[in-house]
Amino acid sequence: MAEHQPTSDPGTASGGVTTTDVVPAALAGERVDRVVAVMTDLSRSEVRRLVEAGAVSVDELVVSVASTRVTEGATVEVALPATTHVDSAPQANSAIEFPVVFIDDDVIVVDKPIGVVVHPGAGGESDTLVNGLLARWPELSEVGEPDRPGIVHRLDRDTSGLLVVARHEQARADLVAQLSTHTVRRVYLTLVRGVPDAATGVIDAPIGRSRRSRTRMTVSEDGRPARTHYELVEPFAQPFEAALLRCRLETGRTHQIRVHLNAVGLHVLGDRTYGRPDPFGIGRQLLHAAELAFEHPRTGETVSFTSRLPADMAGAVERFRAATESAREQLGPGQDG
Repeated sequence: MAEHQPTSDPGTASGGVTTTDVVPAALAGERVDRVVAVMTDLSRSEVRRLVEAGAVSVDELVVSVASTRVTEGATVEVALPATTHVDSAPQANSAIEFPVVFIDDDVIVVDKPIGVVVHPGAGGESDTLVNGLLARWPELSEVGEPDRPGIVHRLDRDTSGLLVVARHEQARADLVAQLSTHTVRRVYLTLVRGVPDAATGVIDAPIGRSRRSRTRMTVSEDGRPARTHYELVEPFAQPFEAALLRCRLETGRTHQIRVHLNAVGLHVLGDRTYGRPDPFGIGRQLLHAAELAFEHPRTGETVSFTSRLPADMAGAVERFRAATESAREQLGPGQDG
């Protein structure tokens, strides 16, 4: 979406902001609640409450019905409470290191290291990927939302791998539109406890915020639509049943892979929130963004990138292989465990 310009608005509660976006062609004809959900990363139920509160307008007219359709080029404004944004813009920090996989005048593709947060949260961190990006490319401060400049999508702190950053507003709008229409290919590798019954499958279940804990997500009837495709790459029998899976996101909800796999009894190893402890004491969820492909915002050509498993995860795979092979050898030929 274009011209995403959060600005202070005295009419919002407790010093909130008004977020402004122009509807791109990819979202023309969509319901306003879906468009606002894309703009703000809020759930549809949260957006409906904003509509009911008179906090959403299209072309300066307040919207009272969430199902209202929007047209290309329409200006959508959303008044957000202060709790939904960060008050101060992030600052450059040259100490943040990260590999750059690809860069041109429009986009930057990085391989996010383990343990690095993508952008500052309510605590106003200064050691995030955004802080490092601003040190190399200060002009990113003018792209997108002030607290997450250039950011198009996110990875969790302990999830490693590929992430694309937009270098100017037109590129950001194009990439956000691609994400909303599910044309960006995002594939993750993960180690889970348990082995799926089928070699391939789709988990289609809405995800919303847990009512028991606001930091957790859960499969919920009133959540946002979410679909995860999975493929069994390699099963392991020892030291317990486990599997290396390839997961492709069709949607991009918070914690989607971890929540979906947990819901079907496949628990991401090392995931302290939804999964199971890993047997090797690695200390982080074994989830890696291994493949990324999208249409280049300037040329329209599909560009694809891959990232190898980080050393800790590759080491865990090798340990599972070795333990499984050792158990087979002990059983002898013609037997299986």
